Amino acid sequence: MGLKVIILAAGKGTRMRSSLPKVLQPLAGQPLLQHLVARAKQLGAQKILTVVGHESHLVEAVMADQGVHFVLQSEQLGTGHAVQQALPEIADEDSVLVLYGDVPLTADSTLKDLLGLLSPQQPLALLTIDLVNPSGYGRVVRNAHHEVCAIVEQKDARPEQLQIREVNTGILAVQGRFLKQWLGQLQSNNAQGEFYLTDIIAMCVADGYSVHTTQPATEMEVLGVNDKAQLQALERLYQQQQAAELMRQGVTLLDASRLDVRGAVTVGQDVQIDVNVILEGSVTLGNNVKIGAHCVLKNVRIGDGCEVQPFSHLEDCVLAQNVSVGPFARLRPGTELADNVRIGNFVETKQAKIGSGSKVNHLSYIGDTQMGAQCNIGAGTITCNYDGVNKHQTVIGDGVFVGSDTQLIAPVHLGDGATIGAGSTITKDVPAHELTLSRAKQLTLKGWQKPQKR
Repeated sequence: MGLKVIILAAGKGTRMRSSLPKVLQPLAGQPLLQHLVARAKQLGAQKILTVVGHESHLVEAVMADQGVHFVLQSEQLGTGHAVQQALPEIADEDSVLVLYGDVPLTADSTLKDLLGLLSPQQPLALLTIDLVNPSGYGRVVRNAHHEVCAIVEQKDARPEQLQIREVNTGILAVQGRFLKQWLGQLQSNNAQGEFYLTDIIAMCVADGYSVHTTQPATEMEVLGVNDKAQLQALERLYQQQQAAELMRQGVTLLDASRLDVRGAVTVGQDVQIDVNVILEGSVTLGNNVKIGAHCVLKNVRIGDGCEVQPFSHLEDCVLAQNVSVGPFARLRPGTELADNVRIGNFVETKQAKIGSGSKVNHLSYIGDTQMGAQCNIGAGTITCNYDGVNKHQTVIGDGVFVGSDTQLIAPVHLGDGATIGAGSTITKDVPAHELTLSRAKQLTLKGWQKPQKR
């Protein structure tokens, strides 16, 4: 009928030393399980069956919007038992792929190769790998003709079997009819007293079918995560992979070991990224874009010729062309900057649309604002957009000059070409092409005594 993917995600992950289930631990900013679900979708899975157990309510809550069908394994009695819980959702005609919630980085191409081995005469295929140190893994036992005979778990292996370097990754593809047949024959007569999914390999051979295998391109694809040290090691491997891919696309990374990609990145030509930059969510960088050191970019589109200077944070915003931001700037969600806009140091924007060529050079907050072209906003300017209950908008026309240390009390409209004197508090609409200011009379109090420290 189609492809069904079973993801085993019921384990507690005791060695994580965390209240968070192991499959929800973050890798590249996403839960481990999220990586598996994304992979299943890319393979065109008709249904994604996730077997949950420990803290299942947390797993289901986090993944609620991912189109996943959850299956509860109330008792953890082994991998075979876990897959048994999903059998009601499996049809005889299905191809079934079994993945593990703590093995997140198996490549699409590898899994497609594995599924491609299935046929009516070959109902089971395994993903294996040769390891220099196979300790802890089930060994792949082959006969004199190099045909797979069985998988032997380490605790059940004889001394000569422990010398085998080819190991089972746990990932397998199987036809639905045979999976149901073989799982019904599982027994728990082993050192762990569990129902091993790997026992179906020997059953397949006993029924007269050969078991073919394929291997991943790198060991990273099948590395599992059991503790925080392994999680960190996998994170570094993943980030090295992302950096290498960006460099293949022509990006200049000033230090490839100091970049974190936590989403999807699209790049143009001649992009340069300095050290300790974090790219999250969906990030698009146009041609000739420069990103300075220690910047965080989340869900942004940055046009050609833009420069984001060091220590700037951008989230859910759009930059047109030849825009300059920072250093130490914060662009919050809803910010849209037209061509040639300049946002300087210690400037914060939010829900702000700023027109072509306008400048907000330093120490200002521009929120809930519609600003025209060729404006100059002086240092220390604040749009006071919140009255304690509701947000209000500030509208600034084209060619407006706002002097330093000005408060614009929204809702307020500044006409085209208006000038606001420094130190003003503007509470009413400002006419076009006029100078408007609001200042109290300057006083000097003679004889005033400066307080003394007691």
